[in-house]
Amino acid sequence: MPKIELKTEINAKKEIVFDLSRSIDLHKISTEHTDEEAIAGVTSGLIGLNEWVTWRAKHFGIYQVLTSKITEFDYPNFFSDEMLKGAFKSFRHEHHFENTVDGTLMVDYFDYQSPLGFLGKIADSFFLKKYMTDLLEKRNSTIKEFAESGKWKQLIEE
Repeated sequence: MPKIELKTEINAKKEIVFDLSRSIDLHKISTEHTDEEAIAGVTSGLIGLNEWVTWRAKHFGIYQVLTSKITEFDYPNFFSDEMLKGAFKSFRHEHHFENTVDGTLMVDYFDYQSPLGFLGKIADSFFLKKYMTDLLEKRNSTIKEFAESGKWKQLIEE
């Protein structure tokens, strides 16, 4: 099962970074290149414990639908989301937030299992793990940009 770990230092309050990370609207902004849109469940604003969202997005030239649910939630330190339905066999994305001298350290752990058994493992090694890492890095870069610039005020209230 591939695992992706990303650490992002952000010069902003932990509460702001936490809320941006669970913002449906910011997620849409960070994935504009995939035409991602929330089509069911929580489709805008902040998602919380036991809430779910269904996304429709274009990956590898094909529109896909994925539903994930917030399964754990400890404001403003940690939350996790897990796939309920979608192209993966499974995934779990943990979001951790720690105070630092200059702001917040955001740590992502993304564990997933590809479908199609052996063929899925080949896809992971050739392109899928890199593709997923790039998507998460783009998302984190967008969170960082909004948190550090004050643009976060367009999406969340302090």
